[in-house]
Amino acid sequence: MAGPGFVRTLEKRDGSALRLEQRGAGGVGCVVWDAALVLAKFLESRAAALRRRAVLELGAGPGAVGIMAATLGADVTVTDLEELQDLLNVNIEKNKHLVTGSVQAKVLKWGEDVKEFLPAPDYILMADCIYYEESLEPLLKTLKDLSGPDTCIICCYEQRTMGKNPEIERKYLELLQVDFELEKVPLEKHDEEYRSEDIHILNIRRKNMAGISHCEIFDHVI
Repeated sequence: MAGPGFVRTLEKRDGSALRLEQRGAGGVGCVVWDAALVLAKFLESRAAALRRRAVLELGAGPGAVGIMAATLGADVTVTDLEELQDLLNVNIEKNKHLVTGSVQAKVLKWGEDVKEFLPAPDYILMADCIYYEESLEPLLKTLKDLSGPDTCIICCYEQRTMGKNPEIERKYLELLQVDFELEKVPLEKHDEEYRSEDIHILNIRRKNMAGISHCEIFDHVI
């Protein structure tokens, strides 16, 4: 586990680098996990789709994914629990010189009212948010409440084989498919360096809603 104030560096293709502070104490939300790095670099390969788009990150932790999106021109709200707000704001401040869109941090507890985050964003981003069985239904409620017909949800997670993890993952995917369609992004479309056989990226959109999802636009941007 990282010690207090340990900084993780994530290099961008233009030679600049995100600097992300982590905390040694405070739980899983205080560390930049591998799935966040994989998703952040995947977004960088599709930067044109994010420019001037409204983006919301759920379970942002230190904010790697959302801050990366903001450096690609997106207007981003990174969200997590109250206790993560200081860390998020530290990392927003550390990287503000790289931001070409905008980024702000807000409290969002899954399952609770989301009116202040509407209208629906173009993209919802999630990295390694599938941890606890008791959080699955609140998370799915929040996804349904936040997403519109055009919203593309991009979910990246590490497949874990220990303990209850396989069962939690199975239940999450099963519940998700009640209201959403999902498509796995092939590994060859992930960043060439930041990829792993056990880290998966899903494009997710609401079922039975008219309109062209931003998932379709995102998938065709080079």
